[in-house]
Amino acid sequence: MAFWWPLIVLAFAYGICRFLLMLIPPNVPSIDVDASDVLAHGKETEENSFIYIPPRGRSQQSDKKVQCYEPATMKYLGYFPALSTSEVKERVALSRKAQKTWAQSSFKVRRQFLRILLKYIIEHQELICEVSSRDTGKTMVDASLGEIMTTCEKITWLLSEGERWLKPEHRSSGRAMLHKVSRVEFHPLGVIGAIVPWNYPFHNIFNPMLAAVFSGNGIVIKVSEHASWSGCFYFRIIQAALAAVGAPENLVDVITGFAETGEALVSSVDKMIFVGSTAVGKMIMRNAAETLTPVTLELGGKDAFIICEDADVSHVAQVAVRGTLQSSGQNCAGAERFYVHKDIYTAFITQVTKIVKSVSAGPPLTGRYDMGAICLQEHSETLQSLVNDALDKGAEIAVRGSFGHLGEDAVDQYFPPTVLINVNHTMKIMKEEAFGPIMPIMQFSTDEEVIKLANDSRYALGCAVFSGSQRRAKQIASQIQCGVAAINDFASNYMCQSLPFGGVKDSGFGRFAGIEGLRACCLVKSVVEDRFWPLIKTKIPKPIQYPVAENAFEFQEALVETLYGLNIWDRLRSLIDVLKFLTDQSSHVSRTRKSH
Repeated sequence: MAFWWPLIVLAFAYGICRFLLMLIPPNVPSIDVDASDVLAHGKETEENSFIYIPPRGRSQQSDKKVQCYEPATMKYLGYFPALSTSEVKERVALSRKAQKTWAQSSFKVRRQFLRILLKYIIEHQELICEVSSRDTGKTMVDASLGEIMTTCEKITWLLSEGERWLKPEHRSSGRAMLHKVSRVEFHPLGVIGAIVPWNYPFHNIFNPMLAAVFSGNGIVIKVSEHASWSGCFYFRIIQAALAAVGAPENLVDVITGFAETGEALVSSVDKMIFVGSTAVGKMIMRNAAETLTPVTLELGGKDAFIICEDADVSHVAQVAVRGTLQSSGQNCAGAERFYVHKDIYTAFITQVTKIVKSVSAGPPLTGRYDMGAICLQEHSETLQSLVNDALDKGAEIAVRGSFGHLGEDAVDQYFPPTVLINVNHTMKIMKEEAFGPIMPIMQFSTDEEVIKLANDSRYALGCAVFSGSQRRAKQIASQIQCGVAAINDFASNYMCQSLPFGGVKDSGFGRFAGIEGLRACCLVKSVVEDRFWPLIKTKIPKPIQYPVAENAFEFQEALVETLYGLNIWDRLRSLIDVLKFLTDQSSHVSRTRKSH
């Protein structure tokens, strides 16, 4: 026992020291980001103080401008240039030059960059959420949940584990190479390209940027034409943090534009990350094939939300409505098909109806509404057409939410939360990605039936399964074809930033986030070297040296059985044969030399 006491005391002292070090706040400098223009409520100049009416029937690309406006009020925010192919290539070239310097930076510097960002985000949550709210129509609460928390979680995970997963990783060398050391090294790829959507303008920029920069890359991000105003402000935060650690200018860039801008980016970078629709994802992949640029595609979703009869109905109803209305009805790819066991079907609809009746849509910055405006112009028309198709085929509207005071100029930017019952898979609402606050509910009888229904979709991003038996929920989820599964919860996966995120089938392939996403930004290099060099060096056995001996194949047969035979006695017998071959060959070589 006396032997263990010193070890216990040392371990306890080490723990106390670690705890005391945690109490010492890190020295993280503050950064100053000019936000005077984005907070200019009531101080707008004449040129950007009017209500914007987007043109119908023609593309904005011809204007060479990305026009920006608030979806909730249609108030004009300004414009940004739609960059040409040559301009995009120039931006990528500048990032590539900066990346060569940044690739030599230490993880200590990279962690300081993350801490500076984290400090700014925590201290300016309201500003970041307000900018997101103005540009996309989401509420402040939804902006906090989807923009702030997920980004802070990713930064915290990178600070804690990022370096560990980018360090060389040793692997076994196998039986034939016991005298070798094997490892995997992770080197920066160069310049990552990212095309991101509008639904989470802050997190969608920071998510790929954090992984790319921490792994030593540069990155050029094309933001959505529907969220360019916020994206360009968020870029200022990144620039200020990079400058604070002495990073080279142009390491990170945010560009604006339309299809031409995105196509130019795909053909210029070393790796492409795309988050968006399946149709555009296929175009990205075709363009990337021309230059053999690797791609990660996170595409459409039509996630199944499964509720078994032994689930807590009142709790799940709250989660289900939140999953549908999340981000002001903009991110419903997370929960778009609801399957409820027949035994609780009526009870669940009753609970959902009660909740939805209390939900109202309105201008998000007033703080009185559960959801705001739909970001995309004319998208409410698309949503209504999906509802009409379902009604024509026998569905019924169980309940619809209400509108607050919207204002005459913005009514068509809102869509009431809508619950549909008696739906089936012949209806478009159960097959096509809606991306809106619609909750179609279908009943099922058995676990086998609901698994079949959940897999009856060309989308396969995620699923959520609720049951009073966690084992049952896990069994159901394990049989659903998707990349992300939540057991007795919804969307919790994205708050676990150690986990990869992505789907299969028409929901794309490849993963971002987590260890897999971090390493996906790297050139993964396999390295093998002599274990005891220069004492032991690899030499080709005499029988197979050129010119090969007559018994070379017999030697190889014996060597294979020595290394991989299933029976230890057969392997030992073969080893003796191998040694004989080597001895005989050496004797043969000696005799040959003497005869000459």
